[in-house]
Amino acid sequence: MVADPIHVRSARTSLVSLDGLALATQRWQGERSPSLLFAHGFGQTRHAWNGAARALAAQGFDATTFDARGHGESERMPRGDYHMEQFVGDLLAVGAEARSVDGRPPVLVGASMGGLLGLVAAGEAEEGRAPFSALILVDITPRWETAGVERILGFMRAHPQGFASYDEAASAIEAYLPHRRERKTEAQLKPLLRQDADGRLRWHWDPALLDGLVQESERYQPRLFAAAERVKVPVLLLSGTRSDVVSSHTVDEFLRLVPHARHVALADATHMVAGDANDAFTREIAGFMNTLG
Repeated sequence: MVADPIHVRSARTSLVSLDGLALATQRWQGERSPSLLFAHGFGQTRHAWNGAARALAAQGFDATTFDARGHGESERMPRGDYHMEQFVGDLLAVGAEARSVDGRPPVLVGASMGGLLGLVAAGEAEEGRAPFSALILVDITPRWETAGVERILGFMRAHPQGFASYDEAASAIEAYLPHRRERKTEAQLKPLLRQDADGRLRWHWDPALLDGLVQESERYQPRLFAAAERVKVPVLLLSGTRSDVVSSHTVDEFLRLVPHARHVALADATHMVAGDANDAFTREIAGFMNTLG
């Protein structure tokens, strides 16, 4: 019998990074092995995975979600000095905590930034010390479509003064994601926004992330290609048929780099795959997990 997703139990936890930042984590209780570790995209929070983590935990899968540094409830760098290497280290640290009860490394589900970090961590691991049992990459490949990324960054830069109300923030999201049928409620927005000293509501990520980290990501591409070629664990690439970040060209290139990878395109999903097609998304993950034994 499948548990009722509404009543799946989860616990808010935390972890201290190697350089002393507190990272907010959440564990969704399950007993099946291997466990799942969800890594969100740039500018998101762990709450982007709530629907998927709850549904998969209801099927018995243990799942961990977390806020990357500078995002959500995780701490920010005091001087805004962010580097990709810090994020890779954080992912490895959370992954070590997210191992199954039997000691197996988790399966990483990484969207966008989270998937790229997972590629680096998996591809650069020492022989016999894979940090993940498998990789599920969500609408991301080592080469991305610049126009799609610029659209995302444009939205992130668009409201430096924040919002006067949750309704105003909901309107901004509605304009950015016009294909979504449901307007965000205040309850759904609260985990995504923080109220600053001036009373304005601002997105729950550090604006300093838009400086050095974005430029640094372009320089990471040669490293990403090299890491992808060295990935030995099973790989599933889930892309959206309406994505402007991943294309047939970038997917074909990725499959040449990782010939053992499997690719599934989810109909009508954009780059925000889990939010656009959560039921199909979780079905694909559950099916892939069942192949791992």
